[in-house]
Amino acid sequence: MKWFAMRLWALFLAFSLLFSVSLQANDIVLEPFDSATRGKLFTVKGSNTVGAALMPALVEAYLLAKGANDVIREPSGIENESRIVGTFTNGTQVFVDIAAHGSSTSFQGLADGSADLGMSSRPIKPTEAESLAHLDDMQSFEAEKVLAIDGLAVIVHPENNVARLTTNTVARIFAGEIKRWSELGGKDIAINLYARDDKSGTWDTFSSLVLGKTFTLDKHARRFESNDALSGRVAGDPGGIGFVGLAAVNRAKPLAIYDEGTEPLLPSQMTVATEDYRLSRRLFLYMPPASDPLLAEFVAFAQSAAGQTQVANIGYVSQVPIAVTPDLEGITNEDYLQAVTGAERLSVNIRFREGSAELDNKARQDILRLAALMQSPDRRHQKILLVGFGDTKDTESRSRVLSKLRATQVKSALYQLGIGTQPVQGFGAIMPVDGTDKTRNQRVEIWLTTEQ
Repeated sequence: MKWFAMRLWALFLAFSLLFSVSLQANDIVLEPFDSATRGKLFTVKGSNTVGAALMPALVEAYLLAKGANDVIREPSGIENESRIVGTFTNGTQVFVDIAAHGSSTSFQGLADGSADLGMSSRPIKPTEAESLAHLDDMQSFEAEKVLAIDGLAVIVHPENNVARLTTNTVARIFAGEIKRWSELGGKDIAINLYARDDKSGTWDTFSSLVLGKTFTLDKHARRFESNDALSGRVAGDPGGIGFVGLAAVNRAKPLAIYDEGTEPLLPSQMTVATEDYRLSRRLFLYMPPASDPLLAEFVAFAQSAAGQTQVANIGYVSQVPIAVTPDLEGITNEDYLQAVTGAERLSVNIRFREGSAELDNKARQDILRLAALMQSPDRRHQKILLVGFGDTKDTESRSRVLSKLRATQVKSALYQLGIGTQPVQGFGAIMPVDGTDKTRNQRVEIWLTTEQ
């Protein structure tokens, strides 16, 4: 049975790879609409982080790729709602409705049938998945698709001289325990709190990653439905502090965030793409596995290189892997330096399902992207190096063994697609990226070495 499951997984990956490679080409070709297709294509509901700018841009790009010669965005008259209309040369019109009122509304819409596709800036909760069980497993690879990576930026006024804060300090600020910037080395002025509303996935993420079960948001915090509106208020308030998605930093100043025992990191393309940044998060699309093929085609387009270009244009972080030569200054582990010096690092980390060595849904898609990348002509002289990390175990040797086993899991998945790798490396619990959620330290970095 184990052999059969492995073969089935390999066949699935091979089929998915063929589909993925065709979509990631620069000249993406989508099937034209059937002659009978007209009117509403589908309705999208959920996260304001996704729906305010990114989803309209994706729908517009999709309709243009499908052959529309005129695409316009019509406001509905209701805040955070819009309709994208495409007109074709024969006069046929199609449209997509978007309502961006918070991540929780995506699952409510899927449940009551008012939404075909859900947008969320947090993973679906077990209770939500249970309520949608009639639509099949909404936590499966077929239902849950990572659209983009976002960094939850903690922002202040541009002239605020505070540059870095621990996650715990941020929590104490928003709980009202720290009330003046002078307590943090800043000016002697009051701290003014700005937060997203409680329907937003941005709020859910901040509450989970920062406040946790220990802290409660101060009742005097001003709440906003829109990221951009909140960011504008903070940028104009010398005492302000707030949190927004990375694309909404705008004129405000982001702070470097860290836990005790980890390095302070600013949200940047690399730190967010690899999810090393403490407050990085995934932006999701959710659709029933048995959705209309047209909806599946749109989601595939959103995950393709063309769709990820729109992700980058809006200000989020694309999932298309890029190679960089990282700055290794400050890294002291000699074994790690010996392994990666002279190599390029790809902007992706492979992570796993909680409490499991099984690749999570994003990792399964990333394996396809990595295979497509390594089959491109300009990578034929390079080979992947897999570097595993883990959380602290009873002994250092056990932590190293488990981190190497995770890297071996990735090696096996790539091998099933015909992609060879260098011998894997495992470094255990060194260089943690999260001091609270230790499972985030269970990761595999992807490096490229040049074959001699």
